[in-house]
Amino acid sequence: MHAFYEVASAPVHSCIMFSTEAEAREFPRRRIELGLCRSCGFVSNMAFDANVQDYSPLYEDQQCYSPTFNAFARRLAGNLIEKYDLRGKDIVEIGCGKGDFLAMMCEMGDNRGVGIDPSCEKERIESSALDRITIIQDYYSEKYSHLTGDLVICRHTLEHIHRTRDFVETVRRGIGTRRDTIVFFEIPDVTIVLEDLVFWDIYYEHCSYFSPGSLGRLFRSCGFEVLDLYIDYQDQYLMIEARAADSPSSPRHPREDSLENMIRRVDLFRTGVEEQKNRWLRLVKDLHGAGNRPVIWGSGSKCVAFLTTLGIDSEIGCVVDISPRRQGKYITGVVKRIMPPEYLKEFKPKTIIAMNPVYKKEIAAMAGEMGLSAEVITV
Repeated sequence: MHAFYEVASAPVHSCIMFSTEAEAREFPRRRIELGLCRSCGFVSNMAFDANVQDYSPLYEDQQCYSPTFNAFARRLAGNLIEKYDLRGKDIVEIGCGKGDFLAMMCEMGDNRGVGIDPSCEKERIESSALDRITIIQDYYSEKYSHLTGDLVICRHTLEHIHRTRDFVETVRRGIGTRRDTIVFFEIPDVTIVLEDLVFWDIYYEHCSYFSPGSLGRLFRSCGFEVLDLYIDYQDQYLMIEARAADSPSSPRHPREDSLENMIRRVDLFRTGVEEQKNRWLRLVKDLHGAGNRPVIWGSGSKCVAFLTTLGIDSEIGCVVDISPRRQGKYITGVVKRIMPPEYLKEFKPKTIIAMNPVYKKEIAAMAGEMGLSAEVITV
């Protein structure tokens, strides 16, 4: 691994919600040191310590409060159901989060589901298919590899796994000789992170980063045939659809990128990220200095990484989020209390910084409905 980026001190979790300012302030930090494997294109945090990770029910990353995200999830579920005729079938989701997508798949296709995630609480799932859903509040491991069914889903989990090959091989061993089981993984695409210098998408929980090429190579080397490999959600999410192969799969998917391109992207990031950080630091400080009182909309991992990497605190007026599960809680790093969007009626900001461009229209519409004249800019 060849190191190319470092964050000296990052919170070990960015989606754990704290009830008090003291808890958020005392939360542990660790170093991030991203490295590139020049043989396969894999990017990983070489300083990662899995022992400090704890995905308990306090981990709050639910996105279902956004109409934009819900529309995407429903479209994705519908596409999978139609493409693979998933009706009345058995679905297993590894890292199911709070169970929203699994419930959607069971509702839309009249399917049966098993979700495995230490942070999931079945009583929080609101679904007409609840009686067909089983939740295992645990980490996925070899003891659950026999749970395969007709579709294995793993969305936004692989990037949290340090030993990614061991993880994918465990999934493959569980499938065994079945050739009708479809495997669907969804993760952030590191390509846009590197090319657009998106330093706020680098945080401690994400210890593993993939491009289409490195993800395709991983699955093929673990005994899968890659059926499809594509990008979605404004080029932020990388999807792979695969099934077990009888012999090592070698054909490349057209979407797979070369090692040379990956090395070029890493070099671009290494030489340009400091100026990107300085540009945002200057902008936030200038807005604050002019009495603008900019606010952050979106309190998730991007927000925590953005603020802690830049080392800004008082320059930001407040942080708001549409999730009622987050409101009133504190985020770690710079220790900000999360406010509901309605708070901005009183705060009256001139600038709203949206932490994801996907939600710019949604945020601007909500701000307009509240009578705010603030400019909405995105990272």
